[in-house]
Amino acid sequence: MPNALKVGTTAWSWDALGAADTLCAQAEKAQALGFHSFWLPENHFGSTAAIPSPLMLLAAISGRTQNIRLGCTSYLLPIRNPLLAAEEVAVLDQLCEGRLILGLGRGLSGAMFKAFDVAVGDKRKLFQANLDIMRRAWRGEALGENENGQLIRLAPLPLQRPSPPLWVAAIGPLALQQVAGLGLPYLASPIEPLAVLEGNYQRYHLEVAAAGLEEVSTIPIMRTVYVTNDEGEGRRVRNALAKGVPAAMQKKDIGVDDWAIVGDRHYARDKLAEYVDRLSLSHLIVRAGVPGIAEEAQLRSHEQLLEVAVGL
Repeated sequence: MPNALKVGTTAWSWDALGAADTLCAQAEKAQALGFHSFWLPENHFGSTAAIPSPLMLLAAISGRTQNIRLGCTSYLLPIRNPLLAAEEVAVLDQLCEGRLILGLGRGLSGAMFKAFDVAVGDKRKLFQANLDIMRRAWRGEALGENENGQLIRLAPLPLQRPSPPLWVAAIGPLALQQVAGLGLPYLASPIEPLAVLEGNYQRYHLEVAAAGLEEVSTIPIMRTVYVTNDEGEGRRVRNALAKGVPAAMQKKDIGVDDWAIVGDRHYARDKLAEYVDRLSLSHLIVRAGVPGIAEEAQLRSHEQLLEVAVGL
């Protein structure tokens, strides 16, 4: 069924001393369960679960998997040399035989920008400029001349032409406007309520049309989804999620059920169907790894989710 909902998952467990092996094992399990894709974020500094180089970890994962798509939710362009980034993406896409989905981001942490000597106010401009250079490189355009006057072009090029699928993480109206102007799929914050997402997508589609660009049919949404028939376990999951919301994003009038799907199979299917109906959801990325929940319980939830998502 070509229009069926595609369900991916993030990693759900971390081991700082053996991250590559731990993540590879999870990706293998996600593939065996039948997930469409396996995702890693990018984050820097101050955490045993920091992932400063997601493409390197995805390269390791590619060698242990065969058909699951591999994705990065927020490859941060403002802090990178665009040609070097274009080369690394192209090499990874060749290495994983065209299974890469590249989610792009600008970054949020002021401390990170300071550490990389990048002005926070320049991040949107740098994102645009670096992406333009990378897309030119992936198309095989000349990037300059060497000392002998010969044209310089990227090599190798990505296996997926002209590039892997590009999605853009965005929070706020300016970021949303920039994504729409690029005509690329928009990946929202995982804790924005459904009602907010609905309004954002209405604006996004209007901005895409106003820019004279083709309608974007890829609608990826990241949500925490936990399927359980145990009401007590459901309460524990909601409490853990509520405690994990960043202080800057906590609002008294927004509860966990506004941005997460936690409940039994019937509830989960009904809520997913609502997302499909209201947003034309095409790709669901499960934000996995609830604090305090054992891996066995997470896998049970995954199995039930994949069963209830059939046919959506």
